[in-house]
Amino acid sequence: MSSQSSFDAWNAGKSYEHYMGRWSRLVASRFLGWLDPDEDADWLEVGCGTGALTSAILRDCSPRSLLATDPSSDFVDHARARATDPRARFEVATAQDLPAKDGTIDVVTSALVLNFVPDRRAGLVEMQRVLRPGGTISFYVWDYPGGGIGFIDAFWKAAVSLDPKAAELDEAARFPFCSADGLAALCAEAGIGNAEIVPVEVVTEFPDFEAFWHPFTLGAGPAPGYCMSLQEDRREMLKSRLARTLGSDGPVRLTARAWAMKAKVAG
Repeated sequence: MSSQSSFDAWNAGKSYEHYMGRWSRLVASRFLGWLDPDEDADWLEVGCGTGALTSAILRDCSPRSLLATDPSSDFVDHARARATDPRARFEVATAQDLPAKDGTIDVVTSALVLNFVPDRRAGLVEMQRVLRPGGTISFYVWDYPGGGIGFIDAFWKAAVSLDPKAAELDEAARFPFCSADGLAALCAEAGIGNAEIVPVEVVTEFPDFEAFWHPFTLGAGPAPGYCMSLQEDRREMLKSRLARTLGSDGPVRLTARAWAMKAKVAG
């Protein structure tokens, strides 16, 4: 383990879809219901990933336009192939350098990606730059430090019980700011003084333990990357430990919780 980010293999769009994408879509719908944006707005999405939030915005929010960005060309290609709506366009770009002019966007948003932005404060400042007066800045992140993603939390607990060094890769330790207090402090640092922060929860349900385990064998994301780095016998030990913890018969149901933020810029 040369670094904490050595297993952050987020560039494999199809594998990520099996691992997190389906749950991201559930959270996206809940988030947009809470955000309650105006119709006919110009949107910019930071870190579109496989397009879970992109699709939900196009389906539920009646946008005038949507510019979806991501630093991964693989993710951009994957999302573009899924969204053929003429209101949407996609570009490869980082959160710190968005491809929009000052004051041209009504709603700028980001789904489950802020913790992977190298300079989070700079990213939030850049998101505010592109907003029109009275526009909305918003985002949501998984509640890693609170064990908010039940299936990932269960994985790391089992992994650490067999390999204490795995704790270095656990998102709970790597992203301690992903809490209500941590996000409030980050927003204040970036000049967002009226941030509203709430939890958004969904239930992740797998039909059986094998369905729960399979996404961890696909290599996309920190936990799957770690899982597939193990020797086969160690991987089987980890699988057995999880099966004993969660049960090998019947469905596996766990809660996934995100923290959502929205704020209006000065009009």
